[in-house]
Order: sequence, then C-alpha cells, then structure tokens
Amino acid sequence: MIRLKALLFSFLFITLTLVCGATTIKEASDLYFNGKQQEALDKFLEISKKTEDREAFLNAVYIALELGQNKLAIDTITVALKKYPQDQTVLEFAGDAYLNAGYYLNAENIFTRLVGQETKTDFYYINLARAQIGLDMPKLAIKNLQLAEKFNNHTALANFLLGDIYAKQKDYKKARDAYKKVIDYDNQFIEAKEKYADVLVKLKDYNEAYKNYIGVHSVERNDKTINKKIEKTRPLVKKKNQPDIPQNKEQIIKTHTNVQKPQSFEGTLPMIRVGLGAKISGGPIGLKEVKFSPSHDFKAIDNHGSLLVSGKAKTWWKAIVEKNNMYLVSPENKKTYVSTSVKIIPQSNENEGHTIIIKDLLSGHGTTWISRQDNEYRGTLELIFNKKLNGIIPVNHVNIEEYVYGVVASEMPSVFPLEALKSQAVIARTYAIKGLGKHKKWGYDVCDTQNCQVYGGVRAERERTNSATEATLGQILTYQDKPIEAVFSSNCGGYTQSSAEAGWFSHNYLKPVSDYQDFNEENLQPYHFKELLQHSRPAYSRYFKNVSPATFRWTRVLEESQLREVANRKKDIGPIKAIIPLKRGRSGYVHGVKIVGKKNTLVLTREHEIKKYLATGMLRSTYFIVQPNYEKGEIKSFIFYGGGWGHGVGLCQTGSGGRASAGQDYKEILKHYYTGVEIQDIRTKKPVL
Repeated sequence: MIRLKALLFSFLFITLTLVCGATTIKEASDLYFNGKQQEALDKFLEISKKTEDREAFLNAVYIALELGQNKLAIDTITVALKKYPQDQTVLEFAGDAYLNAGYYLNAENIFTRLVGQETKTDFYYINLARAQIGLDMPKLAIKNLQLAEKFNNHTALANFLLGDIYAKQKDYKKARDAYKKVIDYDNQFIEAKEKYADVLVKLKDYNEAYKNYIGVHSVERNDKTINKKIEKTRPLVKKKNQPDIPQNKEQIIKTHTNVQKPQSFEGTLPMIRVGLGAKISGGPIGLKEVKFSPSHDFKAIDNHGSLLVSGKAKTWWKAIVEKNNMYLVSPENKKTYVSTSVKIIPQSNENEGHTIIIKDLLSGHGTTWISRQDNEYRGTLELIFNKKLNGIIPVNHVNIEEYVYGVVASEMPSVFPLEALKSQAVIARTYAIKGLGKHKKWGYDVCDTQNCQVYGGVRAERERTNSATEATLGQILTYQDKPIEAVFSSNCGGYTQSSAEAGWFSHNYLKPVSDYQDFNEENLQPYHFKELLQHSRPAYSRYFKNVSPATFRWTRVLEESQLREVANRKKDIGPIKAIIPLKRGRSGYVHGVKIVGKKNTLVLTREHEIKKYLATGMLRSTYFIVQPNYEKGEIKSFIFYGGGWGHGVGLCQTGSGGRASAGQDYKEILKHYYTGVEIQDIRTKKPVL
C-alpha cells in the first residue's frame, strides 16, 4: 500500500512537472516572439535543467546559436545528448552547434552518424561536406555534395560549395558547370553569378563573363569590385561597345497585335494611368527619346486639348528631348514642339481594339533580368516632358480591365490553375482601384514594376489569363465596403505575416495565415524555424509548376568581406563577428538585425534595409536563419537559409497555385489570405456570392 502511494505520488509529480513545463515553454516562446531572446533563452535553460525537457533543450540551443553564444549552445547540447543520445534532431542540433563554432571534427563525427537516416538525409550530407571542407578533405566533401544534390532540396547550396572546391583546385571547367547549375536554379544567388563570371574569365570566355558581371552590376551598382571586373573584362569581349543594359532580342516586336476589347461593361470602365519603364522604386527614369508606332491612324493632342499633328497607322514616330525641350518627330523627320505633354490617341472604331508599340523600353530595373525590349500597349500613350528630369515620362492610359489583362500573366505564370489566375485578376483589379494616384506627382497612378504590380501590356497577355480576367469582370475585394490594400507576394515561404508585423499600418484583413499542410502552428516554437527552413515539408506554397523551387526555399553564401563592404555603406563596422536577429515574428520573418563588427555595431529594423544590407543585391525575403562558416578560426562567410520571396503579406501567389491545384476555387483562396473580406462587383457595389 505504501509502495502504491509512492508510485501514485511519483506519477502525479511527473504529470504536474510536464504540465508546468509545457506551460512554461509556451511562456518562454512568447518571450522570444516579443523580441526578448535573452530572457527566453534563460527561461528555456531553466526548464531544461529542471525537467530535462527535449524541446526546452532544442529551443535553448537554437536561441543561443542565434545570439552568437556558441559555447553556451555546445554546453547545453552536450547535456541534452546524455539524455537523448539517439534522438535524430538532438544530434542534428549538436552538429549545428559544432559547425557554428568551427569545431569541424566534432561536426563531422555527428553528421557521419546521421547520413543515411530515413529523413533529412540531403541536409546531413550538406553539413557533413561543410565539416569536411573545414577539415581540408575536399575529395570526401565533393562526394557528399554530389549525393546531396540528387535530393533536389538543396541544389543551389550543394553546387555552390562544389564550385568553390573546384575553383580552389583550379578545375575551372567543373567550377563553371557547378556555378551554372546554381544560377539556373536560382538567378537571385548573386554570389554564384559573380563566381561563375570569375571562372569564365579563367576559361577566356570573356563575352559570357562580361554578361554576368553586368547582371551583378544591375543589382549592385555600388560594388567597387564588380565595377573593376567589368572595366577589366570589357576590352576583352569580341563585340566592342556592349551596352550596360542589354537589349532582349527575343522581345523585338515587328507587327501590331489584333486585340479584342473586353466584354461589355455597363457604364464607363474606370481608367488608370500607368508609368512605363519605371525604376524599381516606382519613379520615372526620364527618357531622351521614345520611339512608338500606333496600330491605327492617330491624333496627337496637347495638354490643352488642341490638335498638334495627325499620323498614319503603323508608322514610326519619335518624341525627343533637345536643348531642354520636347519635340514630336514624324517619319519624314519633321519636328513639332510640345510644351508640356502630348497624348497619342489611335482612331479605332467601337468594335475593334488598337495598340501602340514602344521600342527599347527598360524592363526589370534593379533586378538581375534587367533589359531593354519592345512592348505593346492597349489604350492611349501620353508623353510627359519633365523639366526636373529633362526627360520624357511615357504613360499608358488604359481601362481597368485591359490593364488587368497585362498584369495577371506578368505576375503569375499562365500555366497556373485557372482558379489561381482568377484570384490574381481580382487582386490586380483591387490593387489598381485602391492605388489610384499612388505616383500622381509623376503624372501617373501606378508604375509597371514590382513597386506596384508588374504590367507587361499586350506582350504579356495570354488566352488563359485574359479568360480569368473576364471570368471575374469588375470584381474587387472590400472590407467594410472599401477596397482593400490587396498586397501580395510571390511566395510566403509557408506562412504569411500580418501587415503590422511587416511594419505597415495594421489591417484586420491582413493577418498571418498558414500555408503548411501538416504543421500545427499553434504549437510553434523558436527552434521550429530551423527545421522549417532547412528540411522539406508539405505546403501549398511548395508548388513548383513553372516556378523555381528557390521561391519557396533559398540559400545565399556571403563572404565576410563582401558582407562587410555592403554593411560599410551604412556604417563602418569593421570585420564582422556575428549577425544576430533582434526580433522574429511568429511567421518567421525577421524584424530587426544586429550586425556585430570589431569596430562598431549596425542595427537594421526596416524590411528593405535588412534585405539590402545583408547581401549583394537583395535577399529574397527577411524570413531566414543565418550561420557562420569558419576558416582557420576566423569567420570566412555566412550562409543564409531562407524562405519565400517578398514581404509575405496578403495573397501568396505560389500558395494560391497550390490551393487551386488542390481543388479550392478563387473565392476560397482569396478569403483564406485576406481575413473577413467580401468580393464585390464595382458595377453594382454588391457582394459576389
């Protein structure tokens, strides 16, 4: 009887301990998500000492590593290993702790034990190879990286590390092939693009090297090293005087497209003014020349409504700037002075559409795919002379439905399921209506870049995307009878974040929502971010039909010297010792970062700055974890493991593709990503049922 009471007491004590421990773990997690990492770490350490709780250990190690407290992480995981010597995740965290501290022999022993496990094997091969690189064992590292590549989850990182090994061995052909695989997989992996160009120079393929240096330069114009490489390579290319912004030869338009007008629409279609060839900031460049050709006879009307000149269909005209004035130039080279602006209005009849082709318009400003290409637009063309820029701003005046035609396929692959395309059409229309006047100081409402939404005009249109537009004719999203801020991102990485978390105005309809299919976010703990970012997990946003897998999970490798150069543009901090996230929301996005240098510390709190000053070019998102890489006891580089592309607020485009593929219709998709909204017809102002 006494023994039974003792056993019962013991059972109750263990149960109470576990319950109290679980409650305390939640409290500690809440501290972490409120930006109190050190307090959360202390709490998790306290719990682990009292209860030897596995998750308390994992959280403590994860946060210690994130805070750069490598010794504490190793001490903590050593205790955890005594309690859970065969636990796969505990072993993995131990290997990570050793890697983060540069203890490569210990790390190699751990990951040698782990490779061949039923799950997570690909990543274990990556980390085993990293340890072997640190131990100067290149042959074994190459073998393990080749094995990792076969799993297709860490293709970019495996090949980048392979390229580094081959380049060090002066096997430039293999290095070239490895780096090429990286940029084919992820064209935002700028470091690989630069190293690819470097080995091309070694192989005397100067034209291709120059092209790739220009690609890096297009997103990192202040990089002195890249500028020097461009100047050194330019004299060696076969084609002299190559432009810094190449023309996209595949997008030369020779003939006008026969376009159809949208379906009948009661009343007048809302009109929108789109700034063309804009900068990534949304502002205009100010062009010295705009060459254009209308599909029909046209009238050129000045800003007072007076006729300046008439022109014939399918002839080529120019607007030019000379001596601080703008002129229209006819095919016969006759000049007509324009004081402020001119509208080119094709004279088509009511039953047919018309277009205007513009030559050599800038596309993809501030991106790796920047180019000049011809484009074609519905509606009318306004050419505004801006004295401050001493240049011309081209503006497309187009009705809302024809505008949406040109947006949907520019923002979403036309091969996506029709219901996903419909959801994109609704938010494109909503964004435009809500955004009227966003860039009014320049004479237009919205731009044609990612600053607003990408607008490709007629060239971008596809039958399926136009059908999606017509199927949702006039439909917008509203909250309390007003158009919403219909923001969206390419890929949320598995979980959207709220507008408040992103540092914007708080909107009740922009709340965090999950895209995972088998993850219980209610039990989310800090250490889960490592698992979510480094290991594959089913999610609607893990949908890769005509989309790079790198939009869902990506990696970047920044040399310490590269990162220091970028950070020093903001503040001279000296050699970098650590990168420490200051706050991370429950969606995983980082809302503050501290870069610790030997001279100074740089704190970044804005999303744009975090993405800008932690990479050459930009990081795809602020949803990442970062780990240091050592060489001879000094930090050599930092590896970023990231998720998603964009700010992660609102509709997840790739997630909508996954949801539509799973059978959800566009109304379900929209109401998942935007909480409590209605779909309303702008013609009737009534909800669409």
